[in-house]
Amino acid sequence: MGEPLLIAQAIAIPSGVAVLAYLVVGLVIGVESMGVPLPGETTLIAAALLASQQHHLKIEFVILAAAAGAIIGDSIGYFIGRKAGRRLFERLGKRFHHFSEDRIVRAEKYFHKYGVWTVFFGRFVALLRIFAGPMAGMLRMHYPRFLAANAAGGIAWATTIGVVAYKIGDNADQIFGRVSVGALIAVAVVAVALYVVHKVRKRRREEAEPVPEAAATESADV
Repeated sequence: MGEPLLIAQAIAIPSGVAVLAYLVVGLVIGVESMGVPLPGETTLIAAALLASQQHHLKIEFVILAAAAGAIIGDSIGYFIGRKAGRRLFERLGKRFHHFSEDRIVRAEKYFHKYGVWTVFFGRFVALLRIFAGPMAGMLRMHYPRFLAANAAGGIAWATTIGVVAYKIGDNADQIFGRVSVGALIAVAVVAVALYVVHKVRKRRREEAEPVPEAAATESADV
């Protein structure tokens, strides 16, 4: 048995406290999204397993709680990062190895290159899922753009992970070990493709721009 199933068995939910279970899912994922390394995805899988094996939880509400936690947590993390700046990551680096200088630098590069796409696809990657909100705030990404990518990524992630775990049941934890790698490869391929398209379009625009008359006159005089 994998970790998500063990958690599910350990927290079998009586019908009277189903609401508490939804709150726990949203809270764990929300705190993780704020920048604290908690097992958010494992909690979502465990809740989805419970929903598939018992009638106390509804998968629709599990997904709703997870998506809400992701969106709200990321937004709080955004404003924390915006206010605290680089100091926040320096302090976290002293307490959590997840925030090592090397990982922060790599996350920054992703944000500078791919912007809001990092927020969207980062929801499917463990470390970026923790970094996304605070990092976007620190880099002062335009909040409406961040919120749109954050909401879309949170809903897509919660729905995908929740539904697959619900359908697959006991084998969800084994499959997600492979999906995590697959998701990372997919993100890299899409990001590289977008970057190449951006570069090609930029070069074409530069080539299509007319030469200023003054510059053309100077060239002719020479």
